[in-house]
Amino acid sequence: MKNFNLPLINDPNPKSEKLEKENTTDQNDNNQTNQSDSDSSDQPLCEWDFNLRAVVSSLASETASDALGVIEFDPSDSVVATGGIARKIRIYRLNSLLRSENDDEEGQNDVVLLDHAAAYDYCICTPAKLSSLRWRPGSGGRVLGTGDYDGVVTEYDLERRTPVFERDEHGGRRVWSVDYSHWDADPVLAASGSDDGTMQMWDPRCEGGECVAAVRPSLARCSVCCVEFSPFGGPLVAVGCADRRAYGYDIRKLSDPVLVLDGHQKTVSYVRFLDGRTMVSAGTDGCLKMWDTVHSRVIRTYMGHVNNRSFVGLSVWRNGGLLGCGSENNQVFVYDKRWGQPIWVHGFGPMGGPGSDRGFVSSVCWRQVGEERCTLVAGGSDGVLQVFVGNRKSSSSSK
Repeated sequence: MKNFNLPLINDPNPKSEKLEKENTTDQNDNNQTNQSDSDSSDQPLCEWDFNLRAVVSSLASETASDALGVIEFDPSDSVVATGGIARKIRIYRLNSLLRSENDDEEGQNDVVLLDHAAAYDYCICTPAKLSSLRWRPGSGGRVLGTGDYDGVVTEYDLERRTPVFERDEHGGRRVWSVDYSHWDADPVLAASGSDDGTMQMWDPRCEGGECVAAVRPSLARCSVCCVEFSPFGGPLVAVGCADRRAYGYDIRKLSDPVLVLDGHQKTVSYVRFLDGRTMVSAGTDGCLKMWDTVHSRVIRTYMGHVNNRSFVGLSVWRNGGLLGCGSENNQVFVYDKRWGQPIWVHGFGPMGGPGSDRGFVSSVCWRQVGEERCTLVAGGSDGVLQVFVGNRKSSSSSK
């Protein structure tokens, strides 16, 4: 699994930087307190009824390592792809995991128990462990990009179920993250972040994936753990780094970052865009932070989950303003962007029981559709996949 208890990820942490960080954090906390007194004084209000709807496990291979490192919905939000330690891309159709889209309305909330081998539509074996998956825009859900532990970025044609593109420019160092641009001016541009301390941008239309540019956010060559282009178009790409900062770059001029988001105390493992002005980051300091990208300041800090050393996933449901993440105590956490405390927590033990000390929730992904109903898929370090459905409560029942 993705794990930061490794010597190759450096955290420089000089004393002068620590003092500067403490001053900056204090100032951000004061600003946040002044602007959000009404929110912080109230208990979080959960406006959603969440139910576990499906559990998918590997009954025939319980002893095999099958930790799930990444989950992604396709552009149609009807297909789910997973990847991880088992060196497999599994493709599931959501309607095969959920008995019916209308079960909740009909009062049927039974949990469906499935085996991976029977539940997935098909499976593609890969040469290395996978850390990242992302569908290529404009491919009609046919091309899926992957990043792996051997430092290779590969694109797979899902109809032919074969690799069609490969690049290895990170010197064999682990690729943590892959993403594609959504900017109309250059919709095919892609980026990868790696343990070699660089974010590389490349064009998959060119043979071998010609490198357009390379950025090294940290002078200490700290690992680049996440890259994400703005899904709302435009030239902004966000980078999460092991130097405890998140950065934003304008892809038209990559010489210097246009955003430096400094507030985490440990590695920034994920960055996700919530809207055109707001971004969420996750760190191995055990908190999420929502940022105003116009003024480069913290809006709110979210705490409750446990995250000290591993990648536990981060996903945002933009329509409902919900944040989802895993936890090292083997639980799924959901935050409402308006409150710093979780609104819902679910154990990954048998049938939602307490989480096991031996595992953790390692990946999460929201389905980006609807406003009154939401779907969250989560994966564990034990290879178990769980699907949750939430329905917005009526105004009278949510009070």
